[in-house]
Amino acid sequence: MPIQFQKNVALLSDFCTVEEAEILLQWLQKHPKAKINLSACRHLHSSVLQVLMAAHLPISVWPEDVELSRWLKVALLRSR
Repeated sequence: MPIQFQKNVALLSDFCTVEEAEILLQWLQKHPKAKINLSACRHLHSSVLQVLMAAHLPISVWPEDVELSRWLKVALLRSR
């Protein structure tokens, strides 16, 4: 499963597709103080990115992939 939910952290890994967007949104609505861990993420569908942009939650760990990390930092930090 591309998203593992822990007590107050959503760990996104591998390839997060459009199917994960609604699941993530529902979980984030129930956990408004959650953190996002992207360390193992290799790809985010734009719908998942939109959920993250709207949530304005802290990213506790950025992706290990340098290019993806750079791209997501621009998108997510500018949305705040």
